[in-house]
Amino acid sequence: MSASPIYRAARVGGTFSPSFDRRADGSLIIGSDEALGAYPARLTDRLIHWAAVCPERCFAAKRDSSGDWRRLSYCDALAQTRSIAEALLKRDLSAERPIVILSGNDLDHLLLSLAAMWAGIPYAPISTAYSLISQDYGKLRHIFGVLTPGLVFAGDGEAYGNAVRAVVPEGVEIVLNRGKVQGRRHTDFSGLLATPAGVAGDRAQQATEPDTIAKFLFTSGSTKLPKAVINTQRMLCSNQQMLLQCFPFVNEEPPVLVDWLPWNHTFGGNHNVGLVLYNGGTLYIDDGKPASHLIGETLRNLREIPTTIYFNVPKGFEEIVKVLESDAELQKTFFYKVKAFMFAGAGLSQAVWDRLDHIAEQVCGERIRMLTGLGMTETAPFALCANGAVVRSGVVGLPAPGLEVKLAPEGDKHEVRYCGPSVTPGYWRAPEQTDAAFDEENFFRSGDALKFIDETQPTLGLMFDGRIAEDFKLSTGTFVSVGPLRAKVIVAGAPYVQDVVITAPDRNDVGILIFPFIDECRKLAGCDQALPPARVLAASAVRKYFQDLVDRLYADGTGSANRIVRARLIADSLSIDRGEVTDKGSINQRAVLAHRTQLVDAMYDETDADLILAEH
Repeated sequence: MSASPIYRAARVGGTFSPSFDRRADGSLIIGSDEALGAYPARLTDRLIHWAAVCPERCFAAKRDSSGDWRRLSYCDALAQTRSIAEALLKRDLSAERPIVILSGNDLDHLLLSLAAMWAGIPYAPISTAYSLISQDYGKLRHIFGVLTPGLVFAGDGEAYGNAVRAVVPEGVEIVLNRGKVQGRRHTDFSGLLATPAGVAGDRAQQATEPDTIAKFLFTSGSTKLPKAVINTQRMLCSNQQMLLQCFPFVNEEPPVLVDWLPWNHTFGGNHNVGLVLYNGGTLYIDDGKPASHLIGETLRNLREIPTTIYFNVPKGFEEIVKVLESDAELQKTFFYKVKAFMFAGAGLSQAVWDRLDHIAEQVCGERIRMLTGLGMTETAPFALCANGAVVRSGVVGLPAPGLEVKLAPEGDKHEVRYCGPSVTPGYWRAPEQTDAAFDEENFFRSGDALKFIDETQPTLGLMFDGRIAEDFKLSTGTFVSVGPLRAKVIVAGAPYVQDVVITAPDRNDVGILIFPFIDECRKLAGCDQALPPARVLAASAVRKYFQDLVDRLYADGTGSANRIVRARLIADSLSIDRGEVTDKGSINQRAVLAHRTQLVDAMYDETDADLILAEH
């Protein structure tokens, strides 16, 4: 019998004493017996604290155009935050006329967001994809209609000029860091920084209360138009205290992060930036992205900066592992100080997880703990935490201290619902959507289904069981659980399958649309880089691989609800404007099917020449 693996020491807690209350209606309330500790009234209290305790410690850094790190100390961050806040208070800004930030992660974005919170003025960081990738600016126009902003910030006027001219109303102040927007007046960000700090800003900071709106974060719009999730100071601060009690090691030495995750999303903007500020750490802003052609900048930063905890999405870990296996310099820095890894956004392939464990054991003689869980924009986001005895892909753990969850019966599944100080009070200017989001006991309805790892041992925790809204019936009346089936196909098709859409509502059998990694398929086929995607997917080696995959998936099926009968490779890209994909890369199953009905019909009529049928 092999010995149990050795893990690097990293103190965890917070979810080991769950309480269970089973109701007569079949629902189950789960909480933690550990009380939530005290937390500050506002997140900027932590900026004041660290500026006093360690004024010269680097709070955040980002490479400038020369490639050198531009660093911002806690002392300087506080001084500049106060100056900008004073400037904001001279404008007619409020929750009714908030600040909108169009551009991505950088130090000026960080300072403006802190200053807005200091002044008690809500702000909204917006996905850069809505300005830089979208062709019709539909979602951006919708967001402006919801918020009616009084000030708009964009780092680069040239880059964001088209979006500004298309969407920002005349009369709304535009603040730029560099460049200009043709035909529009603007304010230089340096002018805000040059404003002398004064008592008005400090009074505003003290007047900010736990229920003051800190920011609006927009949902990804994977099913409908994005909704503005209200994020209060109470949500942000209580959530960081929950996180600290589940991961006490983050406070035992100042956390150091190298992070690219966008701040318009709750994982990057609330979870990661908040973790650094709450615990007096340092954030190195990474310009890399989790894609083969963009991961180089991330690798450059990771070779230079030893992190204490590393966050990424599964695709990011996959790209890093590919390089780690043969890059001694990266191995040395990456494993030097890190206490834990954490992923979110999707399930991490067990094969990638195992490779990462193997490399760690070879390099430093021990594994690094992998953390995960489940949360959402509406929970600030930290909610369920998998840090117990069973941690693997799909496991989401148990609720953090201070949070209760309800498992409510929904057909043959159980929806997880949330209640606690980190849960949003609702959606901005959307009372009907807010009312529909909460049940009669004020638990927030997530739409996610969960189940126990082992019904006989509930303390082991919960597993993700798909999105309830995505599930459907075959023509036979058999339910298909889309989430687990989709995850199974992606794992089975690694590294060639990027995503899949299950095609079978009201059909006799299950089919899939496969969105492949074209670059990986090129390697498989030995194709020239200039060959169009459709030609790559038509290559015999690629067709053979996917025929074998469909045959394996068919053979592995245990019934009509999880047996893949037919498949189609998709060469064209998903459209953000049509709602097929969100700005963070999440696929919208229903939108994809709605825009490809003829293709799906041809799959089931078997008139599609490119159809792949299971051979059985």
